Amino acid sequence: MAQKRTDPVAETSTFERGRATRRRLIETAARLGRERHGVQLSVAEIAKAAGAFPNQVTYYFGSKDSLLVHAAFLALLHDTRRIERIGRQAPDAAAFRRNIARAVLALPSLPSVAGALASGIAKAELAPVVDQHLHLLFRQSERFVSQLVDSRGWSLGRPIDVEARTFWSAALGAALLAHAGAHGTGADLDLAGTLTVHDQGGRA
Repeated sequence: MAQKRTDPVAETSTFERGRATRRRLIETAARLGRERHGVQLSVAEIAKAAGAFPNQVTYYFGSKDSLLVHAAFLALLHDTRRIERIGRQAPDAAAFRRNIARAVLALPSLPSVAGALASGIAKAELAPVVDQHLHLLFRQSERFVSQLVDSRGWSLGRPIDVEARTFWSAALGAALLAHAGAHGTGADLDLAGTLTVHDQGGRA
């Protein structure tokens, strides 16, 4: 019996459509999360807004919680682009530390990311998804700070990977505490103090 031939063009087209649907679901969930902050989103309304079917959420992500984790970190990724612009505008290292810390604590995506971290703690199947996104966040931050330090002639007091992980651990830890109901404001955290970026030859 002759084997059925597969059409490479059709397979590629199906793959690309699947990727587009997956991306659309993440972007839609991120947008709805921003617009309806604090409101529990249903699979049906996310799918409808994305022009998809509810069962596609399960097909591509396994669960709504997994989709929301992806969406939260996508929103954070978009926000960090604005943070990078703020960092590049800093006239010196002291202003960089101060401005970056202030801006990060005010990011609108932080509460959603805190929820994603809480989900990763509560549900073991989500931990690898959270870890993947944290890895990407750390690597992006490392590249940004490394390029800026090199171009400005600044210096770091520790390895770049430790710098990025320490900074984001403090910022996300503060967001997680707030998500859990802890009282306080950004003024209670010296996030700028976690950065060791300094002008060359000084501690300014």
